Amino acid sequence: MITSFEQMLQAVTDCPVPKVAVVAPETAGILEAVKRAGEGNIARPLLIGRKSLIEPLADRAGLDLSESDLVNATDDLEAARLATVAVREGRADLLMKGHIQTDDFLRAILDRETGLRGGHVMSHVFILETVDRGRLTFVTDGAMNIAPDLTTKAAIIMNAVYLARCFGIPRPKVGVLAAVEVVNPAMPATLDAAALATMQSRHQFPDCVVDGPFALDNAISVDAAQIKGLSGETAGDCDILVTPNIEAGNLLAKSFAFLAGGRVAGVLVGASAPVVLTSRADSVDAKLYSIAAAVLMANIDRCERMKIGKVHF
Repeated sequence: MITSFEQMLQAVTDCPVPKVAVVAPETAGILEAVKRAGEGNIARPLLIGRKSLIEPLADRAGLDLSESDLVNATDDLEAARLATVAVREGRADLLMKGHIQTDDFLRAILDRETGLRGGHVMSHVFILETVDRGRLTFVTDGAMNIAPDLTTKAAIIMNAVYLARCFGIPRPKVGVLAAVEVVNPAMPATLDAAALATMQSRHQFPDCVVDGPFALDNAISVDAAQIKGLSGETAGDCDILVTPNIEAGNLLAKSFAFLAGGRVAGVLVGASAPVVLTSRADSVDAKLYSIAAAVLMANIDRCERMKIGKVHF
């Protein structure tokens, strides 16, 4: 099991080196992350954006680019389309968001003709290096699905379980979060959590354990769970935290990074190829770790399926 980002970087050195198509890599931080990925034999770059901006930045960063490593685009939208098509056609293996608005980036991925729809609901997963817990913690969804309904939350769980299994967690423990750990009909998040926990008891989720509702404290602290009288193998020991909505997920992950100084990575799961999706404000390290996480995804096939009625995820 991979429990730190250093272990993740070491693990990907044993993988084939993929090519990552980077959309609008027109900042020094993105190019530094790409350079470090190349030097570490993690990924090779295909930079797609405005050449006139990229070339001087790459030169200052000491990033040596061949003609085939740089594709000119007139604007961010064209860069996103060209990069997505490159991945779709097999000329690149991974897609990465650079200095582009997230909605413009996602629009290219979701395009029905040229995008990367893969037959799954797409969702974002933040990976938190929670040192005090001695493991990585996966937070979803803080960047893709705004207000997921019950069916979408079930698919989000399966995406996160797949990613956790890429990190060597054979049977991830999933905690569905709310503000409280009891079911309250006035709080829809607790009703969804209870329904998802019931689905778990009916064996609808393969290769994982799902429970909730949990408040954040009793999802990650055994002591807090015991104080509040919660039992079961998931209470206080969750690998995956499923948040009620995009605001909760985004705030949780970014507070960990920017208030607590924690190290994070971020990827989009459910597309037909791995997608690196980080904030433009994220550190160089966060971008590098996110590339490495996508490389792990690229080398592990997805086979889990979940059944809800007649719909498979």
